[in-house]
Amino acid sequence: MDSKLVLVVVLALLVASASTKYVRPPPRKTLHFPWDPKPSSYPQQVHISLAGAKHMRITWVTSDRYSPSIVEYGTSSKNYTSIARGENTSYKYLLYRSGTIHHAVIGPLHDDTLYFYRCGREDPEFHLKTPPSQFPVTFSVAGDLGQTEWTKTTLGHIDQCKYDIHLLPGDLSYADHIQRRWDTFGELLQPLASRRPWMVTQGNHEMENIPFLKDGFLPYNSRWKMPYAESNSNSNLYYSFDVAGVHAVMLGSYTDYDKYSDQFRWLKADLSKVNRRRTPWLLVLFHMPWYNSNEAHQGEGDEMMETMEPLLHAAGVDVVFAGHVHAYERSNCVFNGRSNRCGAVHITIGDGGNKEGLAHEYKEPQPKWSVFREASFGHGEFKIMNSTHALWRWHRNDDDQRVTSDQVWIISLFGSGCLLKKNGEPGKTLMEP
Repeated sequence: MDSKLVLVVVLALLVASASTKYVRPPPRKTLHFPWDPKPSSYPQQVHISLAGAKHMRITWVTSDRYSPSIVEYGTSSKNYTSIARGENTSYKYLLYRSGTIHHAVIGPLHDDTLYFYRCGREDPEFHLKTPPSQFPVTFSVAGDLGQTEWTKTTLGHIDQCKYDIHLLPGDLSYADHIQRRWDTFGELLQPLASRRPWMVTQGNHEMENIPFLKDGFLPYNSRWKMPYAESNSNSNLYYSFDVAGVHAVMLGSYTDYDKYSDQFRWLKADLSKVNRRRTPWLLVLFHMPWYNSNEAHQGEGDEMMETMEPLLHAAGVDVVFAGHVHAYERSNCVFNGRSNRCGAVHITIGDGGNKEGLAHEYKEPQPKWSVFREASFGHGEFKIMNSTHALWRWHRNDDDQRVTSDQVWIISLFGSGCLLKKNGEPGKTLMEP
């Protein structure tokens, strides 16, 4: 073969090889929010969350402390047939004083229905869609969001997903003691979080405690009230909820979780009530991952895992979502550090767009339980089709495009034959693999 032809062929192969290797885009700047003064009673930072069966909690902020905590709502635009009266709170943090934070629960609501609403008897009008009562149901998932240009890209991609509920496993605003960042984060999320329920749990960036001055989680608990009372929890840092055929448990990585803690006792009681015929899918979220082959945050979740993994395994948890590590990783079914066909799939998805950047370094060799891992920003989409099958997709932020980089069908433990049956009813004990 002619030497020039050989050179051309070699160069072509090198170019082809290089083009198949993903090159991560560079970091992007923190978003700038120009000052935009509004009337004191104008509702801002509007977001919604589930608040028990057929109910939603509407949360918003005003600078007027006398603005009423009232939500008017109905199924036709500008025709509000119901009114809900709520409560309000505020907090001080060093030299900062929050606006008035309103919480009002509306309902009972029809499933899978569009509602129109306004807050505090003030325009503008918002609209929301309630989740379905049965499958299919779709969750969008992304943690460690922050407020960067990558965050904005991620949110734009989530908005393209036809999701019913968003799950956020900790690290929301990255305020890190600068309380104005909670306000700008609320503004950033409002276009999405005012239309679909956002269910969140806390991460390390929500702690914000100042020794001898401020207790931890004050801003988070004031602004993001979750249905803890509705799920018999004593703390906003851990709770559960049902939607369609799913029972979801939100745990706290930064509150006590030993066997003598309130959280452990609550989790044990909550899991004991799960009826797998009514909710055949069982999901769990928390911040610190238990299965993590990234060099970042190695071993930080080990103590919580040692205490709580046996409970989750005995209950037959299907999927565990975590954040904290700024990268993506998916395991196969795993328990006690090893692959186990009756274990949970663990997904680390702390790649929403935070200001600290990506965690690029992974441990080698890749553990046998680790199926897919990549240090890129993105979000997940979990579509549960029926009681046995769900489709998981992870969408990488490839520049400004939404690219599906990992996808897999997941079979529930309810449908896999792992759950023992007692008197014809699904039990809580797992069969041995």
